[in-house]
Amino acid sequence: MNHLPPMFGALRLPRTILFGRGQRAALGSATARVGKRALLCTDERQAAQPEFGAMLADLSAHGVETRVFDRTIPDLPLTSIEGCVAEVRDFAPDVVIGVGGGSSIDLAKVVAVLLTHGGGARDYYGEFAVPGPVIPLIAVPTTSGTGSEATPVAVLADEERGAKVGIASPYLIPLVAICDPDLTVTCPPALTAFSGADALTHAVEAFTTLARPADAMLTEEHVFVGKNVLSDHMAKLAVTNIFRFLERAYTDGGDMEAREGVMLASLAAGCAFGTAGTAAAHALQYPVGNLTHTAHGLGVATLLPFVMQFNQPCCADGFAELADLVGVGGDTPAARSQAFIDAVSALLDRVGIPTSLEKLGLRADQQDYVAEYSLNSARLIKNNPRPLDLAAMQTITRAAFAGDRASLAAA
Repeated sequence: MNHLPPMFGALRLPRTILFGRGQRAALGSATARVGKRALLCTDERQAAQPEFGAMLADLSAHGVETRVFDRTIPDLPLTSIEGCVAEVRDFAPDVVIGVGGGSSIDLAKVVAVLLTHGGGARDYYGEFAVPGPVIPLIAVPTTSGTGSEATPVAVLADEERGAKVGIASPYLIPLVAICDPDLTVTCPPALTAFSGADALTHAVEAFTTLARPADAMLTEEHVFVGKNVLSDHMAKLAVTNIFRFLERAYTDGGDMEAREGVMLASLAAGCAFGTAGTAAAHALQYPVGNLTHTAHGLGVATLLPFVMQFNQPCCADGFAELADLVGVGGDTPAARSQAFIDAVSALLDRVGIPTSLEKLGLRADQQDYVAEYSLNSARLIKNNPRPLDLAAMQTITRAAFAGDRASLAAA
């Protein structure tokens, strides 16, 4: 008889998740149930869309007064967050709605924290620093990638520190997530690609995070608890759909079946990593993104095949399981594991993801800084299935800079 470790599962999710074409029409009714004064955080492009105007009309029809902040800046500079809070404080919203990509939804999260508990964003860096519930949050994603509509984390850019930092708390999980694939149709091919690649990275890293002993206090002491049977289910759904639909959505933005499939993958990946967490690809992207001023999804996807190759000795069975899901073969688990890494790399290449950090824009003399600074992301480092130290991070960074996965096979 096989003596398997006891099963452990954990998920922290929105109270309500609505998924499907046309579901944005529920926004007015859903909002009116929890508040009468709604702040909408979005960006200029999204605010100009007719669909956004229809959302405002729907909110008004349900008796909800609105204020729009449409100057969300990608990567969320700290000063822009503080500017938003100062501008909307007099409105005193009792619900905050994020409409847009991950930055708009993350802005809504941080603004809700600051309007509820005061202080500045720096007061809440790290895990569990938010002291209690926040103004109810509703998330309406218009891209398929970040999964922020289902996660307990917001990432922002602290200009003084020259770094991206995270605020992680279960109180940041939106009350309602409305995921309408119709809202992603206007995403251009490049945004479709690196958003979907972000979702793939979330799913793969969540599925292969370090599994921790199933202590009853695990979820009380950690926002991100590692690999478990419930997050695994969501991660596998995400990986399956990305392989089926991302290239189609990238090639033909009007392919609604593909748009649906990729948005479902993004949501599922958010549900997975929002509990399990992510690992080395995300830790490395923080300094890479800061130095190259490239999108988060583009950075993590560029790094993903190299991190997978480094981690393979510690999660070959997991990669082999994912290989079986997406139909890439091999005679042994090790062979299927390598086939899956190769398939991920090939898919990312087909949708235009850079094949090295050099092609992403990193300079050769910045490699050591990336390796050193990535170790500051403790919540990500502790999640990696293979132990990470400075030498390990340097090994990954140099291979990723050169585009040389083969050098990691023997590392």
